[in-house]
Amino acid sequence: MIEQLVPVIAPVLITAGLGFAWARYAGSFDTGLITSLVFYIGSPSLVLATFIKIGTLSTVFAELALAALLSIVVCAAAGAVFLKLAGLSLRTYLPSVMFANTGNLGLPLALFAFGEPGLALGIGIMAVNSVVQMTIGPLIVSGEMSAARVAKTPVIWAVAAAVAIMLTGAKAPLWFVNTVQLLSGMTIPMMLLALGFSLARLKVKSLGRSFALGVLRLVLGFASAMLLVWIFGFTGAARGVLIIQCSMPVAVFQYLFAQMYNRAPEEIAGTVLMSTVLSFLTLPVLLLVAL
Repeated sequence: MIEQLVPVIAPVLITAGLGFAWARYAGSFDTGLITSLVFYIGSPSLVLATFIKIGTLSTVFAELALAALLSIVVCAAAGAVFLKLAGLSLRTYLPSVMFANTGNLGLPLALFAFGEPGLALGIGIMAVNSVVQMTIGPLIVSGEMSAARVAKTPVIWAVAAAVAIMLTGAKAPLWFVNTVQLLSGMTIPMMLLALGFSLARLKVKSLGRSFALGVLRLVLGFASAMLLVWIFGFTGAARGVLIIQCSMPVAVFQYLFAQMYNRAPEEIAGTVLMSTVLSFLTLPVLLLVAL
Protein backbone atom coordinates (compact mmCIF):
# COMPACT_ATOMS: atom_id res chain seq x y z
CA MET A 1 0.00 0.00 0.00
CA ILE A 2 2.90 2.36 0.72
CA GLU A 3 4.09 1.75 -2.83
CA GLN A 4 0.68 3.02 -4.03
CA LEU A 5 0.52 6.07 -1.76
CA VAL A 6 4.02 7.53 -2.11
CA PRO A 7 3.86 8.14 -5.91
CA VAL A 8 0.57 10.03 -5.37
CA ILE A 9 1.46 12.05 -2.28
CA ALA A 10 5.16 12.79 -2.80
CA PRO A 11 4.89 14.91 -6.00
CA VAL A 12 2.13 17.02 -4.44
CA LEU A 13 3.94 17.63 -1.14
CA ILE A 14 7.34 18.24 -2.74
CA THR A 15 6.05 20.73 -5.33
CA ALA A 16 3.87 22.64 -2.86
CA GLY A 17 6.79 22.51 -0.41
CA LEU A 18 9.07 24.12 -2.99
CA GLY A 19 6.58 26.98 -3.34
CA PHE A 20 6.42 27.34 0.44
CA ALA A 21 10.25 27.32 0.76
CA TRP A 22 10.59 29.83 -2.07
CA ALA A 23 8.27 32.23 -0.24
CA ARG A 24 10.19 31.80 3.00
CA TYR A 25 13.76 32.02 1.74
CA ALA A 26 13.83 33.51 -1.77
CA GLY A 27 11.01 35.98 -1.29
CA SER A 28 10.40 37.17 -4.85
CA PHE A 29 7.42 35.43 -6.45
CA ASP A 30 4.87 37.20 -8.63
CA THR A 31 1.74 35.47 -7.35
CA GLY A 32 -0.53 37.67 -9.45
CA LEU A 33 1.27 36.73 -12.66
CA ILE A 34 1.33 33.01 -11.84
CA THR A 35 -2.34 33.01 -10.85
CA SER A 36 -3.31 34.84 -14.03
CA LEU A 37 -1.32 32.45 -16.21
CA VAL A 38 -2.97 29.44 -14.59
CA PHE A 39 -6.44 30.99 -14.56
CA TYR A 40 -6.53 32.40 -18.09
CA ILE A 41 -4.20 30.07 -20.03
CA GLY A 42 -3.11 26.97 -18.14
CA SER A 43 -6.42 25.70 -16.77
CA PRO A 44 -8.43 26.13 -20.01
CA SER A 45 -5.61 24.45 -21.94
CA LEU A 46 -5.54 21.57 -19.45
CA VAL A 47 -9.30 21.11 -19.80
CA LEU A 48 -9.19 21.06 -23.60
CA ALA A 49 -6.09 18.86 -23.83
CA THR A 50 -7.46 16.31 -21.36
CA PHE A 51 -10.92 15.99 -22.87
CA ILE A 52 -9.63 15.86 -26.45
CA LYS A 53 -7.34 13.03 -25.38
CA ILE A 54 -10.16 11.16 -23.61
CA GLY A 55 -12.37 11.51 -26.69
CA THR A 56 -15.73 10.33 -25.32
CA LEU A 57 -18.16 11.74 -22.79
CA SER A 58 -19.66 9.08 -20.50
CA THR A 59 -22.81 9.27 -18.40
CA VAL A 60 -20.56 8.94 -15.35
CA PHE A 61 -19.22 12.42 -16.09
CA ALA A 62 -22.71 13.95 -15.88
CA GLU A 63 -23.51 11.97 -12.72
CA LEU A 64 -20.28 13.14 -11.10
CA ALA A 65 -21.09 16.75 -11.96
CA LEU A 66 -24.47 16.37 -10.27
CA ALA A 67 -22.85 14.68 -7.27
CA ALA A 68 -20.36 17.55 -7.00
CA LEU A 69 -23.23 20.04 -6.89
CA LEU A 70 -25.07 17.99 -4.28
CA SER A 71 -21.92 17.80 -2.15
CA ILE A 72 -21.77 21.60 -2.06
CA VAL A 73 -25.46 21.72 -1.06
CA VAL A 74 -24.95 19.14 1.72
CA CYS A 75 -21.90 20.99 3.07
CA ALA A 76 -23.80 24.29 2.94
CA ALA A 77 -26.82 22.93 4.81
CA ALA A 78 -24.84 21.07 7.48
CA GLY A 79 -22.31 23.88 7.77
CA ALA A 80 -25.04 26.47 8.30
CA VAL A 81 -26.41 24.41 11.20
CA PHE A 82 -23.00 24.10 12.87
CA LEU A 83 -22.18 27.78 12.38
CA LYS A 84 -25.54 28.87 13.77
CA LEU A 85 -25.03 26.68 16.84
CA ALA A 86 -21.56 28.19 17.29
CA GLY A 87 -22.92 31.73 16.91
CA LEU A 88 -20.73 32.48 13.88
CA SER A 89 -21.65 34.63 10.89
CA LEU A 90 -22.88 32.62 7.89
CA ARG A 91 -21.84 35.41 5.56
CA THR A 92 -18.26 35.30 6.79
CA TYR A 93 -17.65 31.59 7.34
CA LEU A 94 -20.15 29.53 5.32
CA PRO A 95 -18.32 29.77 1.95
CA SER A 96 -15.20 28.32 3.57
CA VAL A 97 -17.20 25.27 4.64
CA MET A 98 -18.90 24.92 1.24
CA PHE A 99 -16.07 25.23 -1.28
CA ALA A 100 -13.12 22.86 -1.54
CA ASN A 101 -9.76 23.40 -3.20
CA THR A 102 -10.63 21.19 -6.18
CA GLY A 103 -8.09 22.95 -8.43
CA ASN A 104 -4.68 23.53 -6.83
CA LEU A 105 -4.78 20.36 -4.74
CA GLY A 106 -7.64 18.19 -6.00
CA LEU A 107 -6.57 17.97 -9.65
CA PRO A 108 -2.97 16.85 -8.99
CA LEU A 109 -4.21 14.15 -6.62
CA ALA A 110 -6.83 12.96 -9.12
CA LEU A 111 -4.15 12.80 -11.83
CA PHE A 112 -1.52 10.96 -9.80
CA ALA A 113 -4.05 8.56 -8.28
CA PHE A 114 -6.07 7.69 -11.41
CA GLY A 115 -4.15 8.99 -14.43
CA GLU A 116 -5.68 10.89 -17.35
CA PRO A 117 -9.22 9.47 -16.82
CA GLY A 118 -9.08 10.63 -13.20
CA LEU A 119 -7.89 14.06 -14.25
CA ALA A 120 -10.83 14.39 -16.67
CA LEU A 121 -13.31 13.45 -13.94
CA GLY A 122 -11.59 15.81 -11.52
CA ILE A 123 -11.86 18.68 -14.02
CA GLY A 124 -15.62 18.07 -14.31
CA ILE A 125 -15.98 18.40 -10.54
CA MET A 126 -13.73 21.47 -10.50
CA ALA A 127 -15.88 23.11 -13.20
CA VAL A 128 -19.04 22.69 -11.13
CA ASN A 129 -17.26 23.98 -8.06
CA SER A 130 -15.94 26.99 -10.00
CA VAL A 131 -19.36 28.00 -11.32
CA VAL A 132 -21.03 27.80 -7.91
CA GLN A 133 -18.07 29.42 -6.16
CA MET A 134 -18.00 32.38 -8.55
CA THR A 135 -21.76 33.01 -8.26
CA ILE A 136 -23.09 31.83 -4.91
CA GLY A 137 -19.84 32.51 -3.04
CA PRO A 138 -19.83 36.29 -3.57
CA LEU A 139 -23.63 36.35 -3.10
CA ILE A 140 -23.24 34.91 0.40
CA VAL A 141 -20.29 37.12 1.35
CA SER A 142 -21.51 40.41 -0.12
CA GLY A 143 -25.17 39.95 -1.00
CA GLU A 144 -24.34 40.53 -4.68
CA MET A 145 -24.28 38.09 -7.58
CA SER A 146 -22.28 38.83 -10.72
CA ALA A 147 -23.00 36.96 -13.94
CA ALA A 148 -20.06 38.84 -15.45
CA ARG A 149 -17.68 37.08 -13.06
CA VAL A 150 -18.80 33.68 -14.35
CA ALA A 151 -18.58 34.89 -17.95
CA LYS A 152 -14.96 35.85 -17.28
CA THR A 153 -14.05 32.40 -15.92
CA PRO A 154 -12.14 30.76 -18.82
CA VAL A 155 -12.29 27.21 -17.47
CA ILE A 156 -16.09 27.24 -17.80
CA TRP A 157 -15.88 28.14 -21.49
CA ALA A 158 -13.15 25.54 -21.99
CA VAL A 159 -15.34 22.81 -20.46
CA ALA A 160 -18.28 23.89 -22.67
CA ALA A 161 -16.07 23.80 -25.78
CA ALA A 162 -14.58 20.43 -24.85
CA VAL A 163 -18.02 18.90 -24.21
CA ALA A 164 -19.29 20.28 -27.53
CA ILE A 165 -16.32 18.74 -29.37
CA MET A 166 -16.90 15.39 -27.68
CA LEU A 167 -20.67 15.34 -28.30
CA THR A 168 -20.42 16.33 -31.96
CA GLY A 169 -17.45 14.12 -32.71
CA ALA A 170 -15.62 17.08 -34.26
CA LYS A 171 -11.90 16.59 -34.78
CA ALA A 172 -9.68 19.39 -33.52
CA PRO A 173 -6.80 20.28 -35.88
CA LEU A 174 -3.42 18.88 -34.90
CA TRP A 175 -1.85 22.33 -34.43
CA PHE A 176 -4.56 23.17 -31.87
CA VAL A 177 -4.18 19.86 -30.04
CA ASN A 178 -0.40 20.28 -29.84
CA THR A 179 -0.72 23.87 -28.63
CA VAL A 180 -3.14 23.18 -25.77
CA GLN A 181 -1.13 20.08 -24.84
CA LEU A 182 2.03 22.18 -24.62
CA LEU A 183 0.37 24.93 -22.58
CA SER A 184 -1.40 22.47 -20.28
CA GLY A 185 1.93 21.10 -19.09
CA MET A 186 2.59 24.16 -16.95
CA THR A 187 -0.72 24.12 -15.11
CA ILE A 188 -0.46 21.54 -12.33
CA PRO A 189 3.13 22.36 -11.28
CA MET A 190 2.30 26.08 -11.18
CA MET A 191 -0.91 25.40 -9.22
CA LEU A 192 1.05 23.55 -6.55
CA LEU A 193 3.87 26.10 -6.42
CA ALA A 194 1.32 28.91 -6.06
CA LEU A 195 -0.49 26.97 -3.33
CA GLY A 196 2.73 26.55 -1.34
CA PHE A 197 3.64 30.20 -1.78
CA SER A 198 0.16 31.37 -0.77
CA LEU A 199 0.23 29.27 2.40
CA ALA A 200 3.57 30.79 3.38
CA ARG A 201 2.26 34.33 2.90
CA LEU A 202 -1.10 34.02 4.66
CA LYS A 203 -1.53 36.14 7.77
CA VAL A 204 -3.30 33.97 10.31
CA LYS A 205 -5.59 34.96 13.19
CA SER A 206 -7.65 32.94 15.71
CA LEU A 207 -5.93 29.58 15.30
CA GLY A 208 -8.43 27.74 17.51
CA ARG A 209 -11.42 28.79 15.43
CA SER A 210 -9.49 28.24 12.20
CA PHE A 211 -8.61 24.71 13.31
CA ALA A 212 -12.25 23.93 14.15
CA LEU A 213 -13.53 25.30 10.84
CA GLY A 214 -10.79 23.44 8.96
CA VAL A 215 -11.85 20.18 10.59
CA LEU A 216 -15.50 20.95 9.80
CA ARG A 217 -14.70 21.50 6.08
CA LEU A 218 -12.78 18.23 5.79
CA VAL A 219 -15.29 16.15 7.74
CA LEU A 220 -18.36 17.50 5.92
CA GLY A 221 -16.68 17.14 2.54
CA PHE A 222 -15.66 13.54 3.19
CA ALA A 223 -19.04 12.61 4.71
CA SER A 224 -20.93 14.12 1.75
CA ALA A 225 -18.70 12.22 -0.69
CA MET A 226 -19.28 8.88 1.03
CA LEU A 227 -23.04 9.51 1.10
CA LEU A 228 -23.11 10.37 -2.61
CA VAL A 229 -20.90 7.42 -3.55
CA TRP A 230 -23.48 5.18 -1.85
CA ILE A 231 -26.47 6.94 -3.48
CA PHE A 232 -25.05 6.95 -7.02
CA GLY A 233 -23.23 3.63 -6.72
CA PHE A 234 -19.94 5.01 -8.07
CA THR A 235 -17.04 2.60 -8.42
CA GLY A 236 -13.40 2.74 -9.57
CA ALA A 237 -11.97 6.08 -10.63
CA ALA A 238 -15.34 7.89 -10.37
CA ARG A 239 -15.67 6.85 -6.73
CA GLY A 240 -12.08 7.74 -5.88
CA VAL A 241 -12.04 11.10 -7.62
CA LEU A 242 -15.31 12.19 -6.00
CA ILE A 243 -13.98 11.27 -2.54
CA ILE A 244 -10.71 13.11 -3.18
CA GLN A 245 -12.26 16.27 -4.64
CA CYS A 246 -15.04 16.62 -2.07
CA SER A 247 -12.58 16.07 0.81
CA MET A 248 -10.19 18.85 -0.15
CA PRO A 249 -9.45 21.78 2.21
CA VAL A 250 -10.86 25.30 1.99
CA ALA A 251 -10.43 26.91 -1.45
CA VAL A 252 -7.82 29.69 -1.53
CA PHE A 253 -10.35 31.82 -3.44
CA GLN A 254 -12.31 32.23 -0.20
CA TYR A 255 -9.43 34.22 1.24
CA LEU A 256 -9.45 36.47 -1.83
CA PHE A 257 -13.21 37.06 -1.48
CA ALA A 258 -12.81 37.74 2.24
CA GLN A 259 -10.20 40.38 1.41
CA MET A 260 -12.33 41.86 -1.35
CA TYR A 261 -15.42 42.27 0.87
CA ASN A 262 -13.59 42.77 4.20
CA ARG A 263 -15.04 39.62 5.81
CA ALA A 264 -12.42 38.71 8.45
CA PRO A 265 -9.69 37.94 5.88
CA GLU A 266 -7.07 36.94 8.46
CA GLU A 267 -9.45 34.42 10.04
CA ILE A 268 -10.33 32.98 6.62
CA ALA A 269 -6.60 32.82 5.88
CA GLY A 270 -6.20 30.77 9.05
CA THR A 271 -8.99 28.46 7.97
CA VAL A 272 -7.36 27.94 4.56
CA LEU A 273 -3.99 27.25 6.17
CA MET A 274 -5.22 24.94 8.94
CA SER A 275 -7.50 22.92 6.67
CA THR A 276 -4.66 22.50 4.14
CA VAL A 277 -2.18 21.36 6.80
CA LEU A 278 -4.77 18.92 8.18
CA SER A 279 -5.46 17.71 4.65
CA PHE A 280 -1.77 16.96 4.07
CA LEU A 281 -1.62 15.07 7.37
CA THR A 282 -4.69 12.98 6.57
CA LEU A 283 -3.88 12.35 2.89
CA PRO A 284 -2.64 8.77 3.47
CA VAL A 285 -5.95 7.80 5.10
CA LEU A 286 -7.99 9.62 2.47
CA LEU A 287 -6.14 7.90 -0.37
CA LEU A 288 -6.47 4.51 1.30
CA VAL A 289 -10.24 5.01 1.19
CA ALA A 290 -10.25 6.48 -2.33
CA LEU A 291 -7.99 3.84 -3.86
